[in-house]
Amino acid sequence: MTQPTTCLILGATGFIGGQIARTAIARGWQVSGVRRRPDAVGDLAGLPIRWLQADLNDPASLRIALREWLSSVVGRPSSVLFHCAGAYPHNAKTIARDVEAARRQMRNVLDVAAEAGVWRLIYTSSFTTIGAPAEPGRQPGRQPDRLADERDFYIAGAANDPYYEAKWAMEVETLAAARAGLPVVVLCPVAVFGPGDVHMAVSQPLLMAAQGRMPFYLDASFSVVDVRDVAEAHLAAAERGRIGERYILSAHNLTLQEGLTEIARVAGAQPPRLRIGGRLLDAVIAAGGLVPGSNVGYLRTMRLWRPVSNAKAVAELGHPTRPFAETVADALAWFRARGQL
Repeated sequence: MTQPTTCLILGATGFIGGQIARTAIARGWQVSGVRRRPDAVGDLAGLPIRWLQADLNDPASLRIALREWLSSVVGRPSSVLFHCAGAYPHNAKTIARDVEAARRQMRNVLDVAAEAGVWRLIYTSSFTTIGAPAEPGRQPGRQPDRLADERDFYIAGAANDPYYEAKWAMEVETLAAARAGLPVVVLCPVAVFGPGDVHMAVSQPLLMAAQGRMPFYLDASFSVVDVRDVAEAHLAAAERGRIGERYILSAHNLTLQEGLTEIARVAGAQPPRLRIGGRLLDAVIAAGGLVPGSNVGYLRTMRLWRPVSNAKAVAELGHPTRPFAETVADALAWFRARGQL
């Protein structure tokens, strides 16, 4: 099988994209990154990256960027396009507009990738596109006998949340392109933590728990994964992922209390003591979100969070899963070095 040697990363200045770049460079790949602002470098300052400028809303700029990238590629069959940028909407009042914008961005990337003839497109989707375990004949109210996995699809409208709906629309477009012949592999990371979150995409609750400023926990389960393991899985997906398949990237299924308590333990902080149950959570949501560090959208969709299986990614991609305590310690060390903790 052809082994990748060069990649272009959409979203290289972000959290996951930055770690993909670091991992690919360490592997000896030639790495190019797309950015909107000519001075943006994310967490990649000083690394040997060829920067190109484009905007996902402007297909002409994307075509130029891919043309410049591929013009420097010696062997076209080794070219990998990583798409880990795009929509991240959270305004519940503009769902229809935001979903359409996300779909249009995704379509731009897919069309340009097809025109350019990239060897592989690895798309970073989300755990939000994974639905509840589907078991024929299961009685109402009965717990499923298995964890949710890649066979389970989100049902459009179930969350009525802009992020969920946008990510689902983007994945639908991507899987349709794969069925039409585009060499796409879809990856669905769960809650991603670790060093390099330059834009604070997910790390605010981690920092608050590490500072002892998260006194509450809610009745919820979630899955976590280290960003560096996510990056390794992206390269593995380029090397041996099956076209048209999606893979859940997760490491540990935890309750929210377990996760926050572990963060506090590693940081030497006070763990959360106060439990917010279902009725109080409903009141908090109705009040607009009063939990420290909360986004009311996250609170509203928390009941859709669920444990997931990483068996497929482990078996087919060799997906690594380092201990959560290591992830927390390294993330906190990164924030301390930047003076943010």
